[in-house]
Amino acid sequence: MNDIITDIKALQEETLINLKSSKAMNTIRAYKSDFNDFGLFCAKNGFKSLPSEPKVVSLYITFLSTKNVKMSTLKRRLVSIGVIHKLKGHYLDTKHPSIIENIMGIKRRKGTIQIGKKPLLINSLKQLINVIDKENKSEIKKLRDRSIILIGFSGGFRRNEIVSLNYDDLEFVNEGLKITLRRSKTDQFGDGMLKGLPYFENSQYCPVMSLKNWIKVSKIKSGPLFRRFNKGSSLSEKRLTDQTVALLIKKYLQLAGIDNKNYSGHSLRSGFATSAAESGVEERNIMAMTGHKSPEMVRRYIKEANLFKNNALNRIKL
Repeated sequence: MNDIITDIKALQEETLINLKSSKAMNTIRAYKSDFNDFGLFCAKNGFKSLPSEPKVVSLYITFLSTKNVKMSTLKRRLVSIGVIHKLKGHYLDTKHPSIIENIMGIKRRKGTIQIGKKPLLINSLKQLINVIDKENKSEIKKLRDRSIILIGFSGGFRRNEIVSLNYDDLEFVNEGLKITLRRSKTDQFGDGMLKGLPYFENSQYCPVMSLKNWIKVSKIKSGPLFRRFNKGSSLSEKRLTDQTVALLIKKYLQLAGIDNKNYSGHSLRSGFATSAAESGVEERNIMAMTGHKSPEMVRRYIKEANLFKNNALNRIKL
């Protein structure tokens, strides 16, 4: 009997671990952050946040719309509120007419167009690398920063994918570099993805050569590939955060004299996709590098890349 009880306890503990692992930690943090905002709204207005009810959630959605919150953020907040209710054992009908009809009304009144972050295109990418190379700081710091930007762009990586890379994920071959991406936003179960980065003719902007130099100077032989520095130029064992990627891009854009207002860490990934589309790379080949599961987003990059290339006005002579 005691063995059965012990087994049940072990199974319960294992089940709890599985439940916690069903979502990526970044996703769980996003859910909690979104729900905290909903909780503040409820506290200020005398509502109960958990369990809540559709009419309160609908009011919160209206509140967000008055603050010019993007439709994508509004929808994500609704998902987060629903997920937290489920995790806490409460039922909330997020498909209730008072919620859905409200969202439809907001869409009609305000529209759903989204202004994405600017892609970092080839010319700007080169300007960033030039600025880094001319910086008055230690070689090891310059090598890390330029490698992050070149690898991020060339591999079409998300910023969290860049900082998640380990030394053991790399394999240098005659053609260039093989990178194993062990997990991503669209690969939560860790099936993995292999990316190939060839050598570039121009070694100054070659991600493979830059990374080789970074590894040689940093003497990294295991663990995180891109790390923080301690005071001075002493390299730590700590992995960089994904926010660092965005901050580096903004910093070097500013130093290059480029307005950095609408750039982010995602600008590397979108910059690769847009540049590839401008060069006539096929949709499926772009997706093979970026790991997009749906062609919808890639087609947006292609559409933007072809905005002037296939413009009907090119045929009109004035």
